[in-house]
Amino acid sequence: MSKFPHLFKELDLGFTTLRNRALMGSMHTGLESGLLKPSGLTEMAAFMEARAAAGVALIVTGGVAPNRQGRVSPFASKLTYGWEAYRHRTVTDAVHNHGAKICMQILHAGRYAYHPFAVAPSAIKSPISKFTPMELTSTEVRDTIEDYVRCAELARKAGYDGVEVMGSEGYLINQFIVSRTNKRTDEWGGAYENRIRFPLEIVSGIRKALGKDFIIIYRLSLLDLVEGGSTWEEIAQLAQGIEKAGATIINSGIGWHEARVPTIATSVPRAAFTWPTARLRQVVKIPIIATNRVNTPAVAESVLASGACDMVSMARPFLADPEFMKKAKEGREDEINTCIACNQACLDHTFSAKRASCLVNPFAGYELRMAKLQDQATVKKRVCVVGAGPAGLACAVYAAGRGHDVTLYEASSQIGGQFNLAKTIPGKEEFEETLRYFRRQLELLKVKVNLNTRVGAKEITAAGFEEVVVATGILPRTPQIPGIGHKKVLGYLDVLNGAPVGSSVAIIGAGGIGFDVAAKLVHSHGSLDVDQFLTEWGVDKTYANRGGLKPATKPAPLRKIYLLQRKSGAVGKGLGKTTGWIHRSSLKMNGVEFISGATYNAIDDHGLTITVGNETRVLPVDNVVICAGQESLRDIQKQLADALPEGAKGPGVHLIGGAFKAEELDAKAAIKQAAEIAGKL
Repeated sequence: MSKFPHLFKELDLGFTTLRNRALMGSMHTGLESGLLKPSGLTEMAAFMEARAAAGVALIVTGGVAPNRQGRVSPFASKLTYGWEAYRHRTVTDAVHNHGAKICMQILHAGRYAYHPFAVAPSAIKSPISKFTPMELTSTEVRDTIEDYVRCAELARKAGYDGVEVMGSEGYLINQFIVSRTNKRTDEWGGAYENRIRFPLEIVSGIRKALGKDFIIIYRLSLLDLVEGGSTWEEIAQLAQGIEKAGATIINSGIGWHEARVPTIATSVPRAAFTWPTARLRQVVKIPIIATNRVNTPAVAESVLASGACDMVSMARPFLADPEFMKKAKEGREDEINTCIACNQACLDHTFSAKRASCLVNPFAGYELRMAKLQDQATVKKRVCVVGAGPAGLACAVYAAGRGHDVTLYEASSQIGGQFNLAKTIPGKEEFEETLRYFRRQLELLKVKVNLNTRVGAKEITAAGFEEVVVATGILPRTPQIPGIGHKKVLGYLDVLNGAPVGSSVAIIGAGGIGFDVAAKLVHSHGSLDVDQFLTEWGVDKTYANRGGLKPATKPAPLRKIYLLQRKSGAVGKGLGKTTGWIHRSSLKMNGVEFISGATYNAIDDHGLTITVGNETRVLPVDNVVICAGQESLRDIQKQLADALPEGAKGPGVHLIGGAFKAEELDAKAAIKQAAEIAGKL
């Protein structure tokens, strides 16, 4: 019997049956834009096929625009011509070959479009696009509805089992529904019944044109999280209207893209937003999908078993591990490479016009380009990996997976390196999942792991290794500041490893590590409690105010923190594109003072003396924590070279991770580099 009976229960839609309750949610991977390339959508097909083959029931593609104005960016995907539909057959056939079903998401960006031809119900500029949209005329609104229907018809010709109509996240349909973005006075604006006419006519038009045996998913915003958003009564009214108009399934949408509440980042507790879905399930009879931060089979099973929904949507978890469903069904959930919701290689890439991938799985999105890197090695080698941080772990696992005989050395008592520090930061507890995954893989692949072992060139040479991978990481950099040796001074490693810290602290260095240290020092708790998270970010379960917002309530911070950087300009500007604002907002809510353009004059009994512009001030702090960058630790590379007799040929030596490049320490780049090196050994 399955450990997850609710997850693997079929779902009868009347005219078709889904083999389980897992939906691979829509992701803007960038693979959709392959339509115009000579290779077409072959890379998108390979990406989808890997997930379908492993047992997911239903897949929703990234957003496809129903017309040119609706594209998210100038060359984003659209479906308006028959020849375009024909090229999608590569994708739909690949999915159907493995018994899964696939729906194409129809997404009109509206005022979120990043091009000068953007349109919207009203000419109101979005805070996340530099273009002011043109207001649609009444005739153009009708034309747009017809474009949605035409797009759905083409989707069927392309072999899709249905479509998902994107009506949430602040895109065009959402912009019609909410009065903050719809100031019209015609039949498409004003009263709520007029504002929801647009989505209702889209769904009814698609149902009329496509018949009964076509899946229509409507993505409905259950929680706008913006001022002036929908009330619960309006949401319920729309859901019932959408059901009556002919939708097969309603999928949950949480938050507009411009909302100032985190909804999918790692600091968001697991399944934190399933409660609106549970409430909606009491309002309609058609199946309802829950979404956001469902990242393990156990969480999915729990949500389904609670009666909150009929299906669960997981998107990024299938980036992290395409075999998520297969492993869960076979009782191998401990082998799943879990999504840690870091956003670094997926959403950060998407919003930077790059191909989406995954920090913990660099092969995601590159199933064809990087396939050979996972092939079995033609010559099996004895490989030594020095250092068991993220880069070393990845290289050891990928190399062993190719058949090499791998030995891993780690100087400390546990694997993990910097991830052992990261997982102690409030909001980054998920990083332990990656370490759990690597521990299991090392065991399965029979990698010989030597902890508490500081191996040197002499031992490596004597052992006869053919390849040596140096993943020894970094050492914190110590800046030259008068008083740097004062007893007030702590390194970030000291703090993250639990050293006592006073009630007032200056942090020198406002990169990712500086922000992590600040988070550690101001929070008295982690990020695992849903109600506490909602309270602190001002989310109202009662919907007393429009959009589900209320004043945020933060507990008193543990300490007074100053976060400083030498550079002028915004503090934290270099943080993640989609998560940086969360870190900045969280620290500001906890009273952290940001100081940029600082010159560090001295550290003494009085605290830290700085000069900013023409003003010199003393920060009266108990401790000064140094987060001023890192330097590569790669001594062993030189030792190996020196140990070789003149003219002798030694093992191949490869630097990866922080040992290769310490600046802007980056696990995403380190793990990808590890995969590439392992694939060439």
